[in-house]
Amino acid sequence: MTAPSLGKKGLSLPRESAGPEVAWAAVRFAALTALCVLCYSNSLHGELVHDDVWAILNNPDVRPGSSLTNIFSNDFWGKRMADNTSHKSYRPLCILTFKLNILLHGTTPLYFHVVNVCLHCAVTCLLMFICERFTFEDTRLAFVTALLFAVHPVHTEAVSGIVGRADVLACLLFLLTFLTYSRSVGLCLSEDSLPSTVSVCCLLVSLLLGTCAMLVKETGITVFGVCVLYDALVLCRKPLIYHLSGSRLRDLLSICGPFIKRACLISGYVMVIMSVRLWLMGGSMPLFSEQDNPASFSPDLLTRCLTLSYLLSFNAWLLLAPIVLCYDWQVGSIPLVESLDDLRNAATVLLAMVMVTLCLRCIFSLQRQESREILVGLSFLIFPFIPASNLFFRVGFVVAERVLYMPSMGYCILVAHGLGRLCSVLGRLGTTVLSVGMLILLLLFSWKTVQQNQVWLSREALFLSGIKTLPHNAKVHYNYANFLKDSGRHQEAIHHYTTALRLYPHHASAMNNLGTLTRNPLEAERYYRKALHINPQHNRALFNLGNLLKSQGKEREAETLLRDSIRFGPHFADAYSSLASLYADQKRFAEANEIYLKGIENCADSSDLHNNYGVFLVDTGEGELAAAHYQQAVRLKPAHYVAMVNLGRLLRSSNENEEAESWYKRALEVTRKVDILTPLGALYYNTGRYEEALQVYREAVALQPDSTDIWLALAQVLAMADRATEAEKMTLDIISRESRCIECYRLLSAIYSKRGNYTEALDALEKALQQNPSDLTVRAELYFSKGNQLREMNQLDRAFESYQLAVELKPDQSQAWMNMGGIQHMKGNYAAARMYYQQALLLTPGSKLLKENLAKLDRLERRLTGGA
Repeated sequence: MTAPSLGKKGLSLPRESAGPEVAWAAVRFAALTALCVLCYSNSLHGELVHDDVWAILNNPDVRPGSSLTNIFSNDFWGKRMADNTSHKSYRPLCILTFKLNILLHGTTPLYFHVVNVCLHCAVTCLLMFICERFTFEDTRLAFVTALLFAVHPVHTEAVSGIVGRADVLACLLFLLTFLTYSRSVGLCLSEDSLPSTVSVCCLLVSLLLGTCAMLVKETGITVFGVCVLYDALVLCRKPLIYHLSGSRLRDLLSICGPFIKRACLISGYVMVIMSVRLWLMGGSMPLFSEQDNPASFSPDLLTRCLTLSYLLSFNAWLLLAPIVLCYDWQVGSIPLVESLDDLRNAATVLLAMVMVTLCLRCIFSLQRQESREILVGLSFLIFPFIPASNLFFRVGFVVAERVLYMPSMGYCILVAHGLGRLCSVLGRLGTTVLSVGMLILLLLFSWKTVQQNQVWLSREALFLSGIKTLPHNAKVHYNYANFLKDSGRHQEAIHHYTTALRLYPHHASAMNNLGTLTRNPLEAERYYRKALHINPQHNRALFNLGNLLKSQGKEREAETLLRDSIRFGPHFADAYSSLASLYADQKRFAEANEIYLKGIENCADSSDLHNNYGVFLVDTGEGELAAAHYQQAVRLKPAHYVAMVNLGRLLRSSNENEEAESWYKRALEVTRKVDILTPLGALYYNTGRYEEALQVYREAVALQPDSTDIWLALAQVLAMADRATEAEKMTLDIISRESRCIECYRLLSAIYSKRGNYTEALDALEKALQQNPSDLTVRAELYFSKGNQLREMNQLDRAFESYQLAVELKPDQSQAWMNMGGIQHMKGNYAAARMYYQQALLLTPGSKLLKENLAKLDRLERRLTGGA
């Protein structure tokens, strides 16, 4: 291999004719773009799955109304970086792209996928460009590198999974950083000097781009190591070796000044941004559990070393032969290597031999200036993988295919280099055979990529694929069980939770979730307590057990458990709501209010917490303040129809009917549910808009045809809309299905009474009373209605008896007292009439009718007295 000529701003290859070369370059870029689109076109209609839900749908920082400053103070999942429970993954620029996606197209998954595929196309094309300019002299090898990268199946998680955008975008910025840094270095003016920095602007831009790469994903910072190494061994290679091995060693510092300045600048800058990064983390590393990375938790040093070394070869195998791919490699997927006689150690040794051979080859070829391809391949392979290697700090996974996106560039370069070397040795026939073999490999990789994309189309497809691929992995059974639980397929969920526990008995979350599915309270309690035995700080198990005990009346223990749930999960909004409701039930309103406020402080983005606090405020007479929290719930979650309905009810109670109606309709735009339709129908009914009420209640009945209450409400509207025959028929139909429907008999009585059929109306009320309602208020109202019917029938004595029974059950019935007084008045029992009138007046002192009746009574008594 001949040395490249050095251009003014970096490496360049000689050009014989620019026109055809530009055309061929355009063809190559177009072919790569088309290939990427073809391979990933079937991923475009996938859902937001797995981590996408937490990073996008459940991430408060991504929502349109959220503050941009939160993105730069919170982690990738929306938690504060300084929080002990934070994942410490600081990727604000990636979150900004998610936020931009939502601002432009909402949460429609298609546009998220389109962006990911476009980014993959850009990375592939840029990789070929860099390989042409800085790695290979033969552009065909650069094209082969990019082809292999475009179709490699290990990229499906990064490209088809939206969260993988962090890896793809960081890779793009990684390459741009490398490109601008290389262009900032000039040519060697003489054998006695190193290349100078010809473009300070490019150098500063490379620092900016590298920082952006780190702010997209942490592994992006490794590009600075690649740049310095490339500078030292390629850009400065010949003169640096010359001075290191020559007699002018004393002048080394002055001669190597340009390189040393660049290296010091990069090193100092990396130290500064790493210090800032550590400061943002609150000076602590993320906390992981044993199931996240079992090898790093092993107490045996030999096991740790052997397993972590084997994982390097396992990752290498995924690059070489991506046959078995899975979205999750945790909890039993890769058993620990616990002894030297484990056959898997052979893979570790083989990988070590290959890497040592490549490194030696790179070192020895420095003298012959043939190291560029191997050096770039190794640096692109090794440096981006270092953060995932457990070498410097513990990571939260065993194997993650998405982290291989950047290292795979180096793998592709090394494969292309090997292919080029073999072609030069084997001749034309061998080259043809190798070309056919490479074409077959590309086709196989393309087929595997298209097949693997199907896995990422939905939650069910993803989780089910995990079970088919790694049936011995407890985590995939747990994830699939969660999906089944959310889908209402509880028996299947129980089976997979049980399987997860059989494979990994210490899975506290599986134990807890299994408890939520059992119908037996004693069995559920047993599961919750087992989960807490495994992990005493499992805040959801504490929450579930606390709620269970609260429902059983064991309030003291429930309070303790719910407080612990908050202590170990300070951002778990449901625990605050549950504890506050416990206090509210005990009439400890001040404490309940304090818990709600503390919850809102720690979980300011919880729409449910704001809604629940609004309900509490309404119950305690703080309606105006409640309205603000309902509105905040809707701002946080624009689809929170429960808060909209609650706000509508609150406005309705204040007779703000137009605003209430608008909120009900807004809720109906989110979903057509009975819980929304019935209060809207009641609003129309109470404001005399009977036709609209009929339309709403008919829709509600269609959604829930078994609901007696909705049928009855519909019959009541028909009765008020002067469609008594339909109302009567519908009410009788309800009674035929539900003979103890007291309200149905009351409605029938009202219909008959309106027609003047007092006997039938009285009979309907008698049937209602025969049901012996347990509610004293309902019985009192029935006796009052019966008294009214008897009074209409001029059966005054019986009417008086009914009114008497009504006030015995409910003494505050002013109208019953007044009617009793009226009957005595008509019968000439003026003293008794006065007593009943006065009793009614005590209950309703502003009643004009009562005052008029008392005045009439006074006149009658005076007349009688005067006559006497």
